[in-house]
Amino acid sequence: MKILIIENEIYLAQSIATKLNHLGFDCENVSNIKEAFNIQLVDIVLLSTNIAGEDFYPLIEKFKNSIVILMIPYINDDTVTFPLQAGASDYIVKPFMIDELVRKIKHFTHYKQLQKEILFYKDYFCSSLINPNHSINTIVSFPLIIKSISQKIIDAHVINYAIIKKLSINFHSFYKNPKFQDYLKNTSRQQLNYIIGFETLTKEKREEFLKKLKNTPAMLSYLGEEIEDSFSNVYEISTKSITENLEEDILSVDEYVKTTILKFEDKYPDTELSKKLGMSRKSLWEKRKKYGIAKKK
Repeated sequence: MKILIIENEIYLAQSIATKLNHLGFDCENVSNIKEAFNIQLVDIVLLSTNIAGEDFYPLIEKFKNSIVILMIPYINDDTVTFPLQAGASDYIVKPFMIDELVRKIKHFTHYKQLQKEILFYKDYFCSSLINPNHSINTIVSFPLIIKSISQKIIDAHVINYAIIKKLSINFHSFYKNPKFQDYLKNTSRQQLNYIIGFETLTKEKREEFLKKLKNTPAMLSYLGEEIEDSFSNVYEISTKSITENLEEDILSVDEYVKTTILKFEDKYPDTELSKKLGMSRKSLWEKRKKYGIAKKK
């Protein structure tokens, strides 16, 4: 990792470089801003803000993709507030312990890496789900139930809505935790709450949950064909719509099995349903447990 040290106090710059070199960093020292502009690619810039007669703001802009840590003699607007607003990452007050500087370097290095990873996953995730055919073409009031036989299609509609409305998503899953009281404690009015596995609750619990979610920005995923008429605020994604986009949305084996159980458990006894799925009754019971599907009486 390459570090550029911009400091006109030569002894101080050499002392910092020596200690950092011993820790495995590759340091280069310059004593003024003009020299620093001749340096191209660095990971970290240690910039002294008290170099007389020097304007360091263009340098902060030049190294905007690097970690810029200000080395300052005291704290005020000129040494901290304005440089941070201009894009510097952090500051450290002279004199400082090298351990404190290394801690800041590690923190911001980790932070930069996380930013890159998040950007990658966001781009990948969105590119796989964003589709003009997966938009909610109605005025939305909350909480909204989105019903479909495909979890991926519901996901795509929610993601599209959140991106269009510039909302971040607060995600919950009833498959992992069936206690909806826990979700009520963690719902947010500043984010879009996306809750999957709504179909795993009993009708009474679904009604209670919706009442307590009143006026909360929430979308609830409901997998299956049938839903109670008492739930009026339902956005249904038709099977025909899914079929038309089948080449883009082939159901996984788990989605197919889960959807089939939900769709046909009222029409066939377990013995016949398990045969149609090519599994034993015990396997069918295990699948219900895995997907959080309570057997209807």
